Amino acid sequence: MRELLQAVADGSLSPAEAEAELAGYVTGEAGRFDAARDRRRGIPEGIFGAGKSAEQIVSLAETALETTGRALCTRVSDRQADALEVALAESFPNAIVDRRSSTVYVRTPAYELPSLDVTVGIATGGTVDGPVADEAELVCVDAGVDVDRVDDVGVAALDRILDQLDRLREADVVIVCAGREGALPTVVAGLVNTPVIGVPISSGYGFGADGEAALVGMLQSCTVLSVVNIDAGFVAGSQAVLIARAIDGARD
Repeated sequence: MRELLQAVADGSLSPAEAEAELAGYVTGEAGRFDAARDRRRGIPEGIFGAGKSAEQIVSLAETALETTGRALCTRVSDRQADALEVALAESFPNAIVDRRSSTVYVRTPAYELPSLDVTVGIATGGTVDGPVADEAELVCVDAGVDVDRVDDVGVAALDRILDQLDRLREADVVIVCAGREGALPTVVAGLVNTPVIGVPISSGYGFGADGEAALVGMLQSCTVLSVVNIDAGFVAGSQAVLIARAIDGARD
């Protein structure tokens, strides 16, 4: 305690960093940021953009960078992402920004990415699945795993997935994103001997187009796979990371 107080007093530690060390979280105008989640759970807190103002996203991201060295913002709009980049250019001018679709990942130069001797394969059925796959991929990037991504291999033409099969078989974990009837994860799970995580995507026509048809199809898969909620790229990436850490630990 005394060392923390002394560090704050001499300026080597900010009040937010001290609060994170003492309480595990930091309280700001936009709410409480769980700065200790990575140490406690193995996955950092994601900043969910939907329903938040651009100012709230910026505030939480700055708190995350100050206390953990990186920030992962998901489901952000173009306006929120633009505001975030402008604000961080001033408050963290040397930050490394990786912006993909509706996900923004930022880290400070001082933050060292971990390195896991694991490969996570990510497959998408089509272009519409891309934003959710991006979300899952950036969670994996933060964990330091190698990502091998295969896009546009939907089951409407099985040759597309079959000619990428060797790559997916070399991965230690595979995330498969698919909309419509959600058949792709079932097909992949029947062809590889590694854990497969299915992500139903809210795409398609008419009845079931909101991802429910894909979700039900994956839950009824004849081949063994795990299934996350509709469009839950962050959850799929997090599950893959937890598996990857176990694999890396076993190899060590």
